Formats: sequence, C-alpha cells, structure tokens
Amino acid sequence: MSPNRVRLLAVLGCAAGAGLVLMAAGRTWGHVTVVRPAPLPPLHQARTGAALLPWLSPLALATLAGAGALLATRGLVRAAVGVLLVLSGLGLVAGAGTRLSSGASPGWPLVVVVGGLLVAAAGVVTVARGRTWPGMGARYDRPTRGSGGAGTPRTEAQLWDALDRGEDPTR
Repeated sequence: MSPNRVRLLAVLGCAAGAGLVLMAAGRTWGHVTVVRPAPLPPLHQARTGAALLPWLSPLALATLAGAGALLATRGLVRAAVGVLLVLSGLGLVAGAGTRLSSGASPGWPLVVVVGGLLVAAAGVVTVARGRTWPGMGARYDRPTRGSGGAGTPRTEAQLWDALDRGEDPTR
C-alpha cells in the first residue's frame, strides 16, 4: 500500500475513533436512583458517559486534533503524535473498561472501547510507518529571510506600504 494511502487510513481511523467516543459520551450509560426523605419520592437520573467519565470528551477532542496533526507534522514530531495517540487510545479503552466491569449496560462503553482501539491502532501505524509519509508541501512553511524576491518587503512597515500600493505582500 502506498504511503499516502496508509496515512489517509491512519487519519480516518483516528478521526472515526474520536467520533465514536464523542457520540458515545453523550449517550445514557446508566441510571441512578437517589433516595430522598420520606415525603419525597425517589429521584431517577440518567447518567451519560461524559457524566460518569468527565475526561472522556476532552480526550476524544484531543485525539481528533491528533488526526489533524498527523497531516501537519513530519519526522520525530509525527512519531511523538503517534505515541500520544496510542496512549490516548489506551486511556479511552481503560476508562470504558471500568464501566464494562461495573455491571452496567455494555452498549455505549463498548463503542468507546472500539473507538479507543481505532485511535490506538492509528497511533501504532503512525509510529511504525509515519516516517515514510510525505509532509505538507513547502508552500505551507514559513518563508525564510532569503526566500523572497528583490522587491519583497521584509519589515512590517514595508508590508503595510505594499498593501497601500495595492500589492499582495504574501505572494
């Protein structure tokens, strides 16, 4: 498989896993009954995954950002992102696993486990093969001092003067 296709699969796997976790975090995972004093009836409350595991949604959002970072980084930074994705995925699996073993309905926690495994797999693929993936094009890199032409403004005042003349200083 080509490096571009492997990178695409890793990014999609990471995004899909984060999406599954975000979806499952907002769903009802169980119900709690609060016993109140004698004249008041018991109170039945639905508990979502985000209420039971408050760090679930933020971690899923961080893994979603990691999917974008896979496209924007290269080299050792991309490998570090891959390691963070593996750790995030395993954290999601471990957190949902605590709810699976608590005797509650396994439906939504199981979806989180699947999402976490997708994120962890994307991280493993990134660590293993991320160095062969192409980076973003040089047009997205910050220009260096000597990269401009003879008439390219270099100071902030020259940039504003170029705008006043109707020139595009970013070209």
